[in-house]
Amino acid sequence: EELGSDWYIYESTEPAPHDDLFPAAIPECHPTISPRLYHTIMAPISLVVILALSLLLKYRRLHRSCWNGVPGLLSLEQDGPRPVAAAVSALLCSSLCHLLLQPEPLPLVSPVSPRAREFWKVLALLYYPALYSPLLACAAPRHHLGYLVGTLLAWGHCGAQLSRWAQCPHAPKVHRLYSLLSQVPALLSLSLLSLWYPAALARSLRHRDTVGTQIPRKDFYRKYLKAVLAKQGRKGSSAGIEESRWSQLRSHLRSSIYIPEEGFRLPLKLVVSVTVAVVAVYQVSVLLLVSVVPTLRIIRAGMTKDVAVLLVQLGLVPASGAGVPGDLGPELRTAQHYLWALEVCYICSLVLCCLLTCAVLLRSLAMHRCRLRALYRGAVLDGLCRARALRPSRAAVVGWIGLSACQAAFACLGLLIQQVIFFLCTVAFTFLVVIPLQDGTGSLLFGIMQNMWPFWLTLVVAMLGQHLLAHFQFLEQHSLQKELTNRRALCAITFLLFPTNILVGLLAGVWRLVISGLYNAVHFCRLDISLLHRGVETFDPGYRMYCQYLRVEVSQCHPLLEAFCFLLLQPGPPEPPAPPQDTNLEEALGKARIRRIRARWWVAYTLLHNPSLTASRKTALANPAANGAQLGVSRP
Repeated sequence: EELGSDWYIYESTEPAPHDDLFPAAIPECHPTISPRLYHTIMAPISLVVILALSLLLKYRRLHRSCWNGVPGLLSLEQDGPRPVAAAVSALLCSSLCHLLLQPEPLPLVSPVSPRAREFWKVLALLYYPALYSPLLACAAPRHHLGYLVGTLLAWGHCGAQLSRWAQCPHAPKVHRLYSLLSQVPALLSLSLLSLWYPAALARSLRHRDTVGTQIPRKDFYRKYLKAVLAKQGRKGSSAGIEESRWSQLRSHLRSSIYIPEEGFRLPLKLVVSVTVAVVAVYQVSVLLLVSVVPTLRIIRAGMTKDVAVLLVQLGLVPASGAGVPGDLGPELRTAQHYLWALEVCYICSLVLCCLLTCAVLLRSLAMHRCRLRALYRGAVLDGLCRARALRPSRAAVVGWIGLSACQAAFACLGLLIQQVIFFLCTVAFTFLVVIPLQDGTGSLLFGIMQNMWPFWLTLVVAMLGQHLLAHFQFLEQHSLQKELTNRRALCAITFLLFPTNILVGLLAGVWRLVISGLYNAVHFCRLDISLLHRGVETFDPGYRMYCQYLRVEVSQCHPLLEAFCFLLLQPGPPEPPAPPQDTNLEEALGKARIRRIRARWWVAYTLLHNPSLTASRKTALANPAANGAQLGVSRP
């Protein structure tokens, strides 16, 4: 009995920590609209909507007067509605992020075994795009019937999600707040769709007579033509230095932060890519936050004296010499303070990673604009890694298809890499610099610096001496430029400082490794630049996919070509009444000749500023060898 009573002699008598934020403490919740009921209702409705829109489109192609012209269903082209495409893409990305942690990936079918669960996850990758595709397809026809169906679908999705979110805000998955926070992008996207479709429906009913004759993006085409064909005014010499400095500052801000400019719009594919990347970064950051920080808090709250003794024995917590023997209160408080510092480091590094990723994505938007403008002008080498023909190919089409998905994946991986690097850096800085300075104790880093002070002093003196000798002894200022002098002394100093420069080179190599690692980690999510050297940048799959996307985008969606097509689609002015028969024929021929000359000059001016359009001229299309174009005539 005594042995049995002493069995738990070292067991802690303190109450075990209990946190109602963890999944074990969350009661089960059964909403009125369960996930299975929601998908059982919405999946057939989405299928019926897609089939109805497809049948109506086929009927319109047979009868040209129906709906006054309708594009494709899932339109991600330039003239597609940007808010709808961005909102549906964000909704789809948020649903796919939840798919990884769902016990039932496909709510319509409950898996029986882990193998079946993985199989249904693969099917769910195809199910969710099909479920949300009608929300994008309803905006493509630009008709009040499509807007009406889109309104009902958006309200149905949004109402079901809001009711389930209000009834069961907490779910036993990772953390009770994870379900609440991870649903924010989906709810915002559905709210945007629930507002956009009714507004579009009201606008369509208000202008019902002219909705079929309106051309998408008509205002943008006019602004683009004005920006391209506007004369560039010359600035006089009296402009002064202030304008040049202001222009330099403005150009620097434009290159660092994306500022919308009149007469240019980013392609819809790039807008969707950045939106999906931001949503993916948010989902990953929420998962990283709720899976680590509450655990650290529970460990800190449940820290006992036995754990403090173990940490003291391992040397992780310093032992306090003063105090009552056997009293481990200072050591326990020190261990809890260390855990709190670890939590602060984790949160600060995560916030820093999110801010850097968003800033880099905004920077990439400005680079997208610069590259597209260069390619529109025909400067292929300024936009692509090598000189290539701007025409679609198999690899280019594949790159165009997978650009948005790869942007989201690269953003998630970049965030994870940055979090690991910055968390280790902040922990090292905190425990090697901040805490020793706060406690007034010695640190390993300070000890190394103190013991190696002759080494650091030698390096500083060597570098400072080389710069001073180079400035005062080895360079001689002439009238226009500097010349090298004292060559013999230069060779002697080079030989004498060779061992010291080896140590300097080691430090420079370490600094180069750190800088290159940080740069590549921060810019990992950018597809518009390559992380490899100029000659081998094609081995970077993200940058290669981006270049292939640019080939399709520029060859198929050149804004100047679309603008001139818009001018051709515009209704012409009313014809003047027929002139009398006795009008001077020579005067009419002279006016026609002037108009023809003016039109040819406009064509020459356009081709001069946009050489890539040369291959799209009528003569080039009729003769593949004309103007150096190797194009085939497309046959219907």
